[in-house]
Amino acid sequence: MSDRDYDVIIVGAGGAGLSAAIEATDAGARVLLIEAGAKAGGSTALSGGVYWAAGTSLQREAGIEDDAESQFHYYMTVNQYKVDPALVRRYCDLSAPTFEWLVGLGVNFPLENLYVSGVDKIRRGHRAAGHGAEIAEVLEGALAGRSVDLATHTRVQDLLIEDGRVTGVIVDGDPVRAGAVVIASGGFGNNRRLWAELYPSAAKQGELAWYIGADECRGDGLEMGRRAGADVTRPDIGLLLMTPGFAHDVESYLPPWVVHVNHEGRRFIDESTEYSVLSEVLSTQTAGECFAVFDEAARAEAKAHPAPNWAADRLAEFAEKGPVVKADTLPELAERIGVRPDTLVTTAARYSADARAGRDMGFFKDAGHLRPIETPPFYGVRIRPAIVCWTGTGLRIDAEARVLDQADRIMPGLFAAGETTGGFAGPCYAGGGASVGNAVIFGRIAGANAAKLALA
Repeated sequence: MSDRDYDVIIVGAGGAGLSAAIEATDAGARVLLIEAGAKAGGSTALSGGVYWAAGTSLQREAGIEDDAESQFHYYMTVNQYKVDPALVRRYCDLSAPTFEWLVGLGVNFPLENLYVSGVDKIRRGHRAAGHGAEIAEVLEGALAGRSVDLATHTRVQDLLIEDGRVTGVIVDGDPVRAGAVVIASGGFGNNRRLWAELYPSAAKQGELAWYIGADECRGDGLEMGRRAGADVTRPDIGLLLMTPGFAHDVESYLPPWVVHVNHEGRRFIDESTEYSVLSEVLSTQTAGECFAVFDEAARAEAKAHPAPNWAADRLAEFAEKGPVVKADTLPELAERIGVRPDTLVTTAARYSADARAGRDMGFFKDAGHLRPIETPPFYGVRIRPAIVCWTGTGLRIDAEARVLDQADRIMPGLFAAGETTGGFAGPCYAGGGASVGNAVIFGRIAGANAAKLALA
């Protein structure tokens, strides 16, 4: 078509958009990559840089036997099959080949950074040496010499639709035409209006809630796709991190030595459980919140790692000014934080006995994290799932990254990848690094298929 400005236009230059651009140009397409922010990278660049994969060369080097089949069944099971199996299967089948692709481009994944992420028992979390910034920089660097124009500080207003198909985008009121469009503009974490509609679990936390991803993730791609007739997957999917609200610091991990009790005064989980599942378990407790309880001896010993705001001096400061509640007795503490007093006393007594014996008989937490609760004063901190890590509701796609309308028909010319899409994420964040993996894997699929369509 002679009236095309490009073969493929990609909206968003995060992990998904950059991966799409590389694949599209490798297929021979001329690409326009549009980024609302000042530079490429998006939320991928801000992430911990973990890539969740099975059957990789790094795992083999570590002597780990793993494969896509095991990964698929694990992911589906922990998510109770509340995800799109076709998307999960595609992810698992491509996770190892895409890992090798990233390594080939120059991302360094050290052997010592291979770890158990999520609630898995197999080391599938591959952390890049330079975290998410390294992954983003390597992907952007791979564009050098390729047929890509990168436009930053540019926000796409809408999709261009002509004769029933997507033929480009509208920027500053003007059409820019292409043979196919890929929406990879991230989630809607920075759009509280969309939280109310699509992520009520975050919205109900009010002012306590905040978002840790890229500022540009305002749901633009989701909304322009929806205006064009795209279907949106089920609401209230994402990852909320538990927080005491001490400060706007990203602390994925709460200290494992505290005791979490619900409003009934009972423990409900091993407190060292991975952050990726803590908030989901917490959502089933009364009021969807809990309280971290500890005594003076535990406070005095508290170190800054892994949670800097939980160091001894910081806790003393928060106990004086709030939000840490301090009391001379456990019943008094229970009354002040809104917990059943008699049950809290029983819980503390049993836990203290377990701590002295070196074995947690209730939840089998590692003995190294056990601290008695018997030395006054006592402390309680309200914990809520309120830090929006990523959003999991988005445009419905198939395993080829083609966007589907509300009748499940393919929308001609339109592809999407990464956090803009839904269907892959479920109620449990099954593996730390699955969000980065989702972006890169489906970004590659979307870019290759968009180029194939545009050049056909």
